[in-house]
Amino acid sequence: MPGTLSRDRLVAYLDEYLEAAKGRDFGPNGLQVEGKAEIRKVVTGVSACQELFVRAREAGADAILVHHGLFWDWMPRSLTGIHYRRVAELIRADINLLGYHLPLDRHPKLGNNAVAAALFGLEDVTPFALYDGLPIGFKGRFPQPVSPEMLLARCAEVYAQEPLAFTAGPREIRTLGIVSGGGQKDLYAAIAEGLDAYVTGEVSEWVMNVAREAGIHYLAAGHYATERLGVRALGEHLRERFGLEVEFIDVPNPV
Repeated sequence: MPGTLSRDRLVAYLDEYLEAAKGRDFGPNGLQVEGKAEIRKVVTGVSACQELFVRAREAGADAILVHHGLFWDWMPRSLTGIHYRRVAELIRADINLLGYHLPLDRHPKLGNNAVAAALFGLEDVTPFALYDGLPIGFKGRFPQPVSPEMLLARCAEVYAQEPLAFTAGPREIRTLGIVSGGGQKDLYAAIAEGLDAYVTGEVSEWVMNVAREAGIHYLAAGHYATERLGVRALGEHLRERFGLEVEFIDVPNPV
């Protein structure tokens, strides 16, 4: 039988475990919409959206745990239109919404980038790429050099999506940096570190020429795809630690 956990205890645990109050972010981390006080089932997903909320309600969720929450610094402050409909769906179903953004990128065990580093098979993994003084990614070294073809194949396997790649780096790839999501600008950090390859989610127009001129491999594996790993790992952690029922709901996004 699944276990039960109070909302307050779950929020307190995740806030502490993920160091949610540490550093600056683009929106609030933690409990974003309050629902029922007792939680038996948690649905995990990447991004807060209407489809995820409806499917979570249909799946019997008491709480939804996401990487991309509802509230961002650049959004309107009024609950109207799609923003109202999203919040209303949660309130009608009495479902809690918890969101952890950068804390889930930088976590050293269950974060998007730490999980990816392990799946890529990296050794000597250390924090990499600063945002507001805190590292959000990881870098490491392959036990044996890999070819560009091997790196692309491994990237597609890790993220279940073919990357858009600029393969202007060395034939023997020894080092790799990883920043999930929209980490285009951290290409410069990878160049400064002397890395052979860099993996992130998105790509901008300027990236190709910079990567070519710097002689580094650049792989854009999808913002959504690179950020499935952390929230899924965190859900499994909650299942193992508290005995909660946990289900990941995929709302695929090619970007």
